[in-house]
Amino acid sequence: MSINKVRSALYFFAKILGDANAVKRGKVGKRIGRRLAGKGTGRLLGKLFR
Repeated sequence: MSINKVRSALYFFAKILGDANAVKRGKVGKRIGRRLAGKGTGRLLGKLFR
């Protein structure tokens, strides 16, 4: 198993744990908003520096 696969798996599990924590604390809407904002920012920066 390569380091890249391990790294991807760890990030995946961290995302799931973050979602579970948001549900537990009642902050799901805030988390979804921040995730969408992050995706949008990443795409915008990707287009700028392509």
